[in-house]
Amino acid sequence: MNASLLFEIGTEDLPARFIFPAIQQMEQQASGILREMRIPFSGIKTYGTPRRLALIAEGLPRSQEDRTREVFGPSRKAAYDANGRPTKAAVGFAQSQGVSVEQLIIKSKDKGEYVAAVLEEKGGPVIAVLPEILKRIVLSLHLPKSMRWADGDLRFARPIRWLLALFDDETVSFDIDGIRSSNTTMGHRFLSPAAFKLQKISGYKSMLANRHVVVDQEERKKIIVDAMEVLLGSLGEKPVQDEELLETVVNLVEYPVPVLATFPAAYLGLPRELLITVMKGHQKYFAVKKAESTITNHFVVISNTSEENAGTVRVGAERVIRARFEDARFYFEEDRKVPLHTRMEYLRKVTFHERLGSLYDKTERIVSIAAFLAGRVFPALKEHVVRAARLAKTDLITGVVREFPELQGIMGKYYALHDGESKEVADALEEQYLPAYSGGALPRTDAGALLSIADKIDTVAGFFSIGIMPTGSEDPFALRRQALGIIAIMMDKSIDVPVQDLVDKAFGTLPHGESIDVMKEQMLRFVRNRVEAVLSDLGYSSDFVQSALPVCLRIPLFAVRERLDALKRCRDHPAYCDFLVAMKRVNNIIPKSPMPSVRPELLLEEQEISLSAKLNSMRGEIESLVDNKRYDDAVILLFSLTEAVNRFFDHILVMDKREEIKQNRLSLLQDIWQTVSALADFSKLSSN
Repeated sequence: MNASLLFEIGTEDLPARFIFPAIQQMEQQASGILREMRIPFSGIKTYGTPRRLALIAEGLPRSQEDRTREVFGPSRKAAYDANGRPTKAAVGFAQSQGVSVEQLIIKSKDKGEYVAAVLEEKGGPVIAVLPEILKRIVLSLHLPKSMRWADGDLRFARPIRWLLALFDDETVSFDIDGIRSSNTTMGHRFLSPAAFKLQKISGYKSMLANRHVVVDQEERKKIIVDAMEVLLGSLGEKPVQDEELLETVVNLVEYPVPVLATFPAAYLGLPRELLITVMKGHQKYFAVKKAESTITNHFVVISNTSEENAGTVRVGAERVIRARFEDARFYFEEDRKVPLHTRMEYLRKVTFHERLGSLYDKTERIVSIAAFLAGRVFPALKEHVVRAARLAKTDLITGVVREFPELQGIMGKYYALHDGESKEVADALEEQYLPAYSGGALPRTDAGALLSIADKIDTVAGFFSIGIMPTGSEDPFALRRQALGIIAIMMDKSIDVPVQDLVDKAFGTLPHGESIDVMKEQMLRFVRNRVEAVLSDLGYSSDFVQSALPVCLRIPLFAVRERLDALKRCRDHPAYCDFLVAMKRVNNIIPKSPMPSVRPELLLEEQEISLSAKLNSMRGEIESLVDNKRYDDAVILLFSLTEAVNRFFDHILVMDKREEIKQNRLSLLQDIWQTVSALADFSKLSSN
């Protein structure tokens, strides 16, 4: 009959951010160690609260699985003499493994033959190996800021106070650093502080629940969400949705009780984002909104105590939040006394990076890049974009942003509007840091998009220029995320500037060191790799992605997608496969280095003359179709080259003995390839 295992590590209060990683590690480690110890199981469920990390494994056998293993001994030559009789080496090896010499077998290994013993190992009782397993699980948990809390060697995020270990109804006895396991656990620290014994694993959750501990994090989350809905529903209100805050609060409490509280309506004059950040950042309170998303003067506290104490919790929370809001209002009002444009000079005193200068220096570079972009893409917005670039970093030295760095840009918008700046400038200031994470919201406005690109490309180019770039898992300045943000915005807003031009401009604003060109090439490869990843994530097949890479930095990124979409639509065209075959023949024979121009007088045969004429007649039309983004028509027109190319190869010897004829024919083929590959690298495409 299968058994269950319960293991609980009781601790002093763990930080909320540690709990989910801890129970994930716990499940992974338990799964791996049980399999290693030949103990199958049907499932593992992990639980976490501030005071405990627990797992329940189901479907365990009472004995380990049997196993057969081979143990290698001496080589065949050393084990047997010339007459095939076992030597002392063979006899000694057999005795050491508890088998007879006759039971030894010959096995090949490492290009040689060796004797081996086949050992049948019976599985032992699971209860006998569980102490070792549970110790290993504890020691395998790697949490931030782990340290020694007593005289022993155990390092853990917080002191361990108890260990609960049951195999069905039997206690698994072991100790770690003097902490002895038992069948005893603890209820809620304040509401049910007494220890109690657990006789059966099946009663674990219910007995804890009776003692004010909801051990399942998913159940706590549901309690919080449902209770807030009931609490606010009668008011026609709902909590401001914030999954990050919800996940944090779930792990701050063992017994969640939502409490509705209020603050003076006068504070609603502060920016919405500031109110929400104060409630979330310092106090972990949920802001409340009307259905139309207007913030109200209600908020919800998730307490870790009983409903009877709700009044005390409410009074305390309201007192604390008033003080927090008062501080925020002071900073906000003081900040508005100093216009953003007068803060520019103060940026000279704030270091961006010791080798890249101050925030003032960065601002000057952003202005130059933003002006370049606006002039190329949205000339009518150039004045707004340049103005926004000049003010972009000024809110970083305001009181509110020093207190709440996550409000950078957002507060810049409010201060800019107060100073009389245009809405275009204010919106751009707010959007300059978007997307905040991979896949996050992108800037809505064109001015915001250009400012965001200018800021990000300056950061990436700046760090590459001084030799600081991502390596493996290390990316301390989030350059990968910044590059992905640039790519996403340029695709989303159809920014008609190639990445190559953008990188050239960014490096042009930086000091020119000896290796600047090398650093620029490394950055271009870095961005190209990010483009490759983005195109793959968008669902393009590997061969299509590879076909786009040679041109992806030399044309606007939105045009890369449009060309790939055109190729996908043309894939079912009857001429598609034949064209690919023909182009691969061209690509396989042409030299990789540039060839001289075709000399018409050296075209001797009808097939090469007609191929050259065909190419010359369509080259201008191809360029026109591409310039007008009629990529489908351009691809189909290229298909018409197939017959002339095949006739050329069927009747012409490219590698003619006459050197100038050979070179001229290779030049013609290279001309064809250059015309075709300006659209995509067709040699990478699969005809399947």
